[in-house]
Amino acid sequence: MSTCTQPGCTGSVVDGYCDVCGMAATPASGSPAPAASAAPSADGSACAVPGCSGHLLDGWCDVCGTPAGDAAAASAPAASPAGGAGETPAGVDSAASVATSSSRLDSAAIGSRRAASGSTVTTRTRTGSTRTRAARLGAGLTSVPPAAAVDAARAVLTDPQVPENKRSCASCGGPVGRSQGDRPGRPEGFCPACGAPYSFTPKLTPGELVANQYLVAGALAHGGLGWIYLARDRNVSDRWVVLKGLLNSGDPDALAAAIAEQRFLAQVEHPLIVEIFNFVTHEDAGYIVMEFVGGRSLKQLLKERMRAAGGAYDPLPVDQALAFVVEVLPAFQYLHDLGLAYCDFKPDNLVQVGDAVKLIDLGGVRRIDDDDSAIYGTVGYQAPEVPQVGTSVASDLYTVGRTLVVLVLEFTGYQGRHLHSLPDPVTTPVFRDNDSLYWLVAKACAPDPADRFVSADEMRGQALGVLREVVARGSDGTTLTSASSEYFATPAVATSRLDWDQLPDLRPDTADPQLAWLLSLAPGEPEERLRELAAAPEDTAEVWLARARESLRAGDATGVSAATSSLLQADPWDWRALWVGGLSALAAGRWDDAQAAFNAVYRQVPGELAPKLALALACERGGRLDLAETLYGTCAATDAAYVAPAAFGMARVRAARGDSRGAVTALDLVPSTSRGFVESRRLRAEVLIDTPTAGLAALDDAMRSIESVRMLDAERNLLSARILERALEAVTSGGGSPTGTVGSHAATESSLRTAVEGHLRALARDEPDAGRRVELVDRANAVRDWSLT
Repeated sequence: MSTCTQPGCTGSVVDGYCDVCGMAATPASGSPAPAASAAPSADGSACAVPGCSGHLLDGWCDVCGTPAGDAAAASAPAASPAGGAGETPAGVDSAASVATSSSRLDSAAIGSRRAASGSTVTTRTRTGSTRTRAARLGAGLTSVPPAAAVDAARAVLTDPQVPENKRSCASCGGPVGRSQGDRPGRPEGFCPACGAPYSFTPKLTPGELVANQYLVAGALAHGGLGWIYLARDRNVSDRWVVLKGLLNSGDPDALAAAIAEQRFLAQVEHPLIVEIFNFVTHEDAGYIVMEFVGGRSLKQLLKERMRAAGGAYDPLPVDQALAFVVEVLPAFQYLHDLGLAYCDFKPDNLVQVGDAVKLIDLGGVRRIDDDDSAIYGTVGYQAPEVPQVGTSVASDLYTVGRTLVVLVLEFTGYQGRHLHSLPDPVTTPVFRDNDSLYWLVAKACAPDPADRFVSADEMRGQALGVLREVVARGSDGTTLTSASSEYFATPAVATSRLDWDQLPDLRPDTADPQLAWLLSLAPGEPEERLRELAAAPEDTAEVWLARARESLRAGDATGVSAATSSLLQADPWDWRALWVGGLSALAAGRWDDAQAAFNAVYRQVPGELAPKLALALACERGGRLDLAETLYGTCAATDAAYVAPAAFGMARVRAARGDSRGAVTALDLVPSTSRGFVESRRLRAEVLIDTPTAGLAALDDAMRSIESVRMLDAERNLLSARILERALEAVTSGGGSPTGTVGSHAATESSLRTAVEGHLRALARDEPDAGRRVELVDRANAVRDWSLT
């Protein structure tokens, strides 16, 4: 951590950016300067980013933070590593890719499906995690083009009017103020259906002074509660503020009560949420005075992309859309911790300024336990249960999920045919190609609120995991670093053997009241541990899981089923029971049951890799090789800790299909730092040896695989003899080259015979079995290079 070098800034540089001003770190003295494609502009010159009012200072814009000479890169949309809606990667058969989607597999019952089938628990009562994460936009995994700050004075509308097709009665929702024949619609009047008055004329005019403090500059936009205005705060350095109508009423008491109800918003203080400064009245109307956020909303961003695409809908790249969601979810967690629901989240209400976002428009925020005040929402985004039961944490997360869908695809029918549903993932390219993304939004937008994420923190953790997958898929094959999981331990296996007992362990729930007692138990045999667990002071989730694990170790499938059934009876949404049940099915060879269990876990925690690795193993054993390979590939590309087990799995799948070259490519993914590297070299050599069409080049590759690592002499001699014998066959049959080599040996008959003889005699010297020793000596004599001496 170092001090920011921007003039007048007191911040510190964290992860390459200042934590106060947000500027990128400038190169230290003596450090190489960033490469530039053109000569940098001089300090003081205007920023070249379209719409930015900043100037260059020390090579960087003092408003949007874009480096000099990089305006084109800043203003152009970043390339998506995963592609957008409607795109199928070149060379990929979209019909064939259906076989790699877990949506075609059965899934075990969990949550509301299980609660409806006999459990005593019918509603969800547990609360979410209080753990939080902090990250810049993109979470350090991807980059999002910065948005230039908007000049407040230029944001004022010169002719504020509401289009006739958007004029609706605030009381009954019917059309008002519309044209009839040659007669234009009236901006003010009464609704012909219910008689309620309406007005689309701004009530405040430029130069008007509100509450003796706020000098109106003009109208910015029209919202659900009327016009939104820009003004100068004459009491605080003439700062720009926004005035938003709170209530139009001729009843002073009703107005005072409305303002009193909304004053709690002034206590909301979070860097990702627009700040509320004041509540004022003016000519029988109430206004919220809030911070002016000069940026572009995600809705504006989508419109800009649409214009650039010639009118066609151009969704955000998946990684960028996820980056926005990951960044804003801590704001929702903050509101929920205060007992507040945001209610009306949509692309309009998230504004990007530079490399940051801000949640705006708090007009719909209400207390979660408020059963009386009006609920604001938008058709297509609002959860289906809100009109009947009101708002909740779950209904807020529903709006986040729907917003994410709108960002990544052209969601036609989201206010009609798909009002409370999602498009079919099999026929929707962005979902078909991003399986984890689909299950993320499917859980956030589940019809039953109890099936959704229990907290914004939980949703953010899974969204971050999905973002890692998307970025990894679009990388150059370089695996991302390992990431810690809240639910699973790091895989301990780094060899070609992968079974149920080598899959990642569940992390214990530190909030479980019996965890301390469980940790006090001494290690022992399963039967002994089960007797101790039977005397637990209280039956809790961790106690049931411990009984299930010990029963699994003892090979007692009935005990596993009893423990997991008790856990699901107490909490039908506890997917950890299905995880242990899947392990039991794997151990028993019930591949379909294992696939169903792990698939259900995957859908509950779509950002976790452990369920994908387990599902890949179950699919491999059950003959679903295409899906197994896809899941292994996802694990290997996303997290360094999963590379070895996933690479070995891919190699097994490809070898089973006769794809020797593909198996070798998979084994090459195992890094030299892995404990499984030596084994990967040995298996690599064996795959090449066993390839029927292997020529001298492949055999040379196999020989170099084992020559490059340390291994036991007996193992090395055995493999070397096999390779060189195959090479000798090729040479004596006319397939050799006088200039070729096999490892360190020349590819000639004489050289290969001598080498094979040496390895066979070395094996014979170390062979304890007399019969086997004689056999090896006979083979050595048979292959030796005979001479006259």
